[in-house]
Amino acid sequence: MTDAIETFGRKCDDRAAEIDELRRLPPDLAQELIATRACHTWVPASYGGDGGSVLDLVDRVERLAYFNGSAGWCAMIGGTTGLNAGFLPEQWARELFGFPEACGGGFAAPVGTATVVDGGLRATGTWAWGSGTSHCTTIAGGVRVVDANGAPAQLPNGARTCFAFFDRDDVTLLDTWHTSGLRGSASTDYSVADAFVPEGRWVSFEQMPPPVDGNPLYRFSPLGALAMGVAAVMLGLGRRAIDELVALGEKKSMGSSRTLAERGVVQSELARATAEVESSRIYINTVVADAWAAATEDAIIDEHRGALRLAATDATLRCKSAIDRCYHSAGGTAVYKNNALERVFRDAHVATQHAMVAPRMLEPIGRLRFGLPTNTDQF
Repeated sequence: MTDAIETFGRKCDDRAAEIDELRRLPPDLAQELIATRACHTWVPASYGGDGGSVLDLVDRVERLAYFNGSAGWCAMIGGTTGLNAGFLPEQWARELFGFPEACGGGFAAPVGTATVVDGGLRATGTWAWGSGTSHCTTIAGGVRVVDANGAPAQLPNGARTCFAFFDRDDVTLLDTWHTSGLRGSASTDYSVADAFVPEGRWVSFEQMPPPVDGNPLYRFSPLGALAMGVAAVMLGLGRRAIDELVALGEKKSMGSSRTLAERGVVQSELARATAEVESSRIYINTVVADAWAAATEDAIIDEHRGALRLAATDATLRCKSAIDRCYHSAGGTAVYKNNALERVFRDAHVATQHAMVAPRMLEPIGRLRFGLPTNTDQF
């Protein structure tokens, strides 16, 4: 029996060319995405969300990305941004995320600036990778707190940076998303100029407030959770690549009397691709389960955070390898736009550029395992 996620995913698969051409989800599909509840997975149940687990969102994102990478990516961004509802003051959590049509997005790195003013902040900046902003009801951006002269300053609680939620009308979407892959994710640049952010309508990852309820999700690693969302997109794309190669099994390459399915090298590549994707999922499930158990006891430590980032990064790299194997094994058929492998290949090679799963994360994780002094803030 199909559910809302699969029904929506199949629609996106059927309309993939339209999604890529528009460089965003068409309005009717954007509404259907929000109706799947994927974007509400991590919003606290007390605010009308699902209050789900880390793996609940990983599952939903993976299943959507299988059908369409851009749709899966938008679900990932909406779902992970909803996590902030567990740390915002209740007034703002309800106003921003506590209604059925709510969907948030934004780029958390503090590339903008904000000054403290009476009643809140004044923020200015331009951010890249504003995924899903075309259909978001609220958009946030990471800011550095500065004084009137631009020198570093602090919020009243001592934090130097925060993720500030802007009025939707204050945000200008810039037409910059012209890319090879994830074309329909609307991950365009966006900006605000001297936008007022009322007191408390922000989350500071330096000074996280107490969790809103007893859900271990809100004692989990926020960056680790985000990284798992990105990895989930790659899991879905990896599974789709494998299935597309299997579907081409009866194809005969030019000059060959054997089908792809009968060729030993293709058999080997398919087996290796399958192992890469499936072992990635098992590793993710194991690491998340360990960290979730620790979060339940409010005992998350650097080793858990590092393991989460390692599992997500490793899964991304392994799934990319699996997709490449399937793409190259398919031969010339895979280069045509009417073949899903072409889209999967493009989407995967854009998704791997996300900072949460960048290979550079492997060095500090390795340092930590050696017991060397390590800056774990990025975990």
